[in-house]
Amino acid sequence: MNGTRTVLVAADKFKGSLTAVEVARRVTAGLRRVRPDLVVEALPVADGGDGTVAAAVAAGFERREVRVAGPLGDEVTAAFAVRGATAVVEMAEASGLQRLPEGVLAPLTASTHGSGELLRAALDAGARTIVFGVGGSATTDGGAGMLSALGARFPDAAGEPVAPGGGGLAALASADLSGLDPRLSSVELVLASDVDNPLTGPKGAAAVYGPQKGASPEDVERLDAALAHYARVLEAAVGARAAGYAASPGAGAAGGIGYGALLLGARFRPGIEVMLDVLGFAPALERADLVITGEGSLDAQTLHGKAPAGVAAAARAAGREVVAVCGRLALTPRALAEAGIGRAYALTDVEPDVSRCIAEAGPILERVAERIARDLG
Repeated sequence: MNGTRTVLVAADKFKGSLTAVEVARRVTAGLRRVRPDLVVEALPVADGGDGTVAAAVAAGFERREVRVAGPLGDEVTAAFAVRGATAVVEMAEASGLQRLPEGVLAPLTASTHGSGELLRAALDAGARTIVFGVGGSATTDGGAGMLSALGARFPDAAGEPVAPGGGGLAALASADLSGLDPRLSSVELVLASDVDNPLTGPKGAAAVYGPQKGASPEDVERLDAALAHYARVLEAAVGARAAGYAASPGAGAAGGIGYGALLLGARFRPGIEVMLDVLGFAPALERADLVITGEGSLDAQTLHGKAPAGVAAAARAAGREVVAVCGRLALTPRALAEAGIGRAYALTDVEPDVSRCIAEAGPILERVAERIARDLG
């Protein structure tokens, strides 16, 4: 493998330790320390969850900030990204778990209202295409808060707006989507998610993801019943398509905000596929001889639509060699090979102490990258 080589670093974040931008910077530093002759191109990636806006900004989008409602109604400063007529909106910026006060979880009352305000800000910025990345949510409200922020009405039997959050949907008496922002009808809205769950049932938003947001078994039952009721009320309001959307892949994403997005006319696509298109991965791949991808934990979940699997699949289709970096490796060599990854390098190979790997992830990742550079020959 001698001669000048071009390496494309297209990795996701190491959750809790390094952003995707920091991963790219550390890998680049380690590679160049051993092989200063390498041409290294960094393209941080994301699969639609938290870190999606940061990846877009790193790829040349303009970062915009706006004040919106956080999941509990308090104002937060959230960012979205714009390039030309395309906007990248990340629901976690407004309604993510990281927006809750430390130690506070609110599975029944957290709302996606701020995510709707972010979408409206993207419309105000002149977006004609909006990539709506969903994941990392604090919410299980079926997107009702988001739809409310965009002009929908969800009254109870007394005609008053239902309480925020998934728990409040149990009191829903009717739904009126006639007041939705008219600009939505002329915008291409892409729902970018790495999960394909339906809205309700054993594989639905509440059952699968509610516990991660603090929902007890009783809360999960309440939320699932409330979401099912919400879907029935919407079916009465807008027709059979509401029931179809509830059963569609992606409806259960991010606490059911996927369902709300489908009601707005969104097209569901795997998040990493959308983001690779938006970030300009294909031309970068053309220039590369080797692709380095990765994320904090390479495990069974990685193989189901996470960023490294998407990067590796695209690179393999183009005949490019792929290696991965990670904090923790829980995949067999065979599973890696089937995903298109030739070899994986874990922080724990260099530093067996997991707590040190988390605390000192940056410097250790540089040492891992040095190993990759030496293995290039």
